[in-house]
Amino acid sequence: MNNETKITDVQINPVRPQDGLIAFASVIIFEQFRLNNIALRTTLNGGYRLVFPAKKLRNGAEIESFHPITAEATVALTNAIVEKYEDLMFKE
Repeated sequence: MNNETKITDVQINPVRPQDGLIAFASVIIFEQFRLNNIALRTTLNGGYRLVFPAKKLRNGAEIESFHPITAEATVALTNAIVEKYEDLMFKE
C-alpha cells in the first residue's frame, strides 16, 4: 500500500477574519474519509496553520476529533488547504 496522503475535494469556506481565523476547510483523504471543520488560521510571521476540531467536555477537558499523526500528513493537508484558499482568495 502507498503511504502517500491522497487529498481530494478540498473545499474552503472563508470567514470574516477574527483572531487569525480566516477560513474553514473540508477535505477527502484516501477517497474514503471526509474531514470537516478544519480551521485555517494565520500565524504572526505571515504563514498559515491548521487547527483541528475538538469536543469540549463539561469538565473543561478537550478531546480531539481527528488530527494528522505524521509530519508528512500535516504538510500534505496544510499545502492542499492553503493552495486552495490562496487560489480562491487571490487568483485573478
